[in-house]
Amino acid sequence: MTTDREAAVRRLERCGLEVTEAAPDGPPVNAALYAVNGFEVEPVAAIPADLLDEAWHHHAAQVSLYGEDGEFLILPPVPGGSQVGWVRVKDPVGKNLPSRICAATGSPEFITVSVNGRHLCATSVEESDYWVVVHEFRGPMSVTSLISRSV
Repeated sequence: MTTDREAAVRRLERCGLEVTEAAPDGPPVNAALYAVNGFEVEPVAAIPADLLDEAWHHHAAQVSLYGEDGEFLILPPVPGGSQVGWVRVKDPVGKNLPSRICAATGSPEFITVSVNGRHLCATSVEESDYWVVVHEFRGPMSVTSLISRSV
């Protein structure tokens, strides 16, 4: 029987990502979801679909998403991915990640964070625009502290 994690890993591999064995320490999953989907979220880019690949890679590089070894954490973009939690990956292809994720899942939406858990770069589909969202977690963060900062 296949576990949710095994299925998520296979899906990530179909996107061209190399899953590493190290156990990741990312921010709380709910805090990351809120940073991307919260009521007051503003994208760094709201663009048509054909510009999403380039924009995401540009902003991911600007926020120092990639570690020295090219690794980052991704929340598997599959049903139940938030229960699986962060998966540590490398992207040997190095381009068109939103398009590759869309080809494997049917949607270009996904959330990544740096290995140190501080820098988030995600994509989201909002009406007719495709968003790139970045966020920096400053210190220990919980959903409660994230929500209280935005009220």
